[in-house]
Amino acid sequence: VIRSSRKEGTKMNQVIEETKIWQMMGTTITLQVGHEEPSRLLAELGEWLHVYEHRFSAHDATSELMAINQAAGRQAVIVHPELFELIKLGKAHSCARNSYLNIAIGPVVQKWHIGFEDALVPTKAEITELLLLTDPHQIQLDEKMKTVFLTKPGMMIDLGALAKGYIADKLITHCRERNAAFALVNLGGNIVVFGESPRRSDGAWRIGLRNPKGSREESLAVVKLSNQSLVTSGIYERYLQNGSSVYHHIIDPKTGFPVKNDVASLTILSDSSVDGEIWTTRLFGASSLEVLKALEEQPGIEGAVVTKENQFLYTKGF
Repeated sequence: VIRSSRKEGTKMNQVIEETKIWQMMGTTITLQVGHEEPSRLLAELGEWLHVYEHRFSAHDATSELMAINQAAGRQAVIVHPELFELIKLGKAHSCARNSYLNIAIGPVVQKWHIGFEDALVPTKAEITELLLLTDPHQIQLDEKMKTVFLTKPGMMIDLGALAKGYIADKLITHCRERNAAFALVNLGGNIVVFGESPRRSDGAWRIGLRNPKGSREESLAVVKLSNQSLVTSGIYERYLQNGSSVYHHIIDPKTGFPVKNDVASLTILSDSSVDGEIWTTRLFGASSLEVLKALEEQPGIEGAVVTKENQFLYTKGF
């Protein structure tokens, strides 16, 4: 799709719209850009996706993150400044009061491995033993040396609750720096937009909120976005069926088992995507009313909850 726009004081510039889809990071990634050379920009974004997947993956034994996990209990590891930044951010929110985010939950997540072929239901005894390795206070950070040390053998950091938001923000920043006219980044339901939508006269992007009880294409509501992020976490995307029992992938760090509450999905509207990731995870274990109360107290953060009964609840600013 080719669109033209005039920049004041310059000749007519041709903005070409192009979309590319990748299957990686355990999800479908869609990038849509408007640029004079969109194929070139998308190729650059694709290279960054591979860099970040290798940097933050807890499922690739050769990743930069796994080098930290493999050295647990033995030695500190010097890491890339971006990896250090994300771990530092994750630790701060993991240690916050009443937080359901815990980046040290790796041993438990790996034991369940929901979403992978070898997923299984662990015994309560196995989970109890693994929970001893999930204290985020045992992640030691050296700001000056940019090192990370996990004090106990067997500890594992898992950045799955943060990384996609962080990556989405970085990709949008790259689009801005490359003078893109507009962009949409969709990392499997983690969405960030900037610039004016080429589809709407008002320039706002419209993003559907999925009906947890419906098909992937069925929406309960549509949200208008402008230079913002929309992040949704839900219990319907990844799960393990074991006989008549169904176990979703969102683990309560206190019990080591999937969270039990009345929330089917939680959506956060914010300026940055990493903030959306943080708050969907920090709050997902709470009840729907507790989630809304906590969100009303957070400046710059709005949210919506869909309950298991398909009630649609949201904050005043949503």
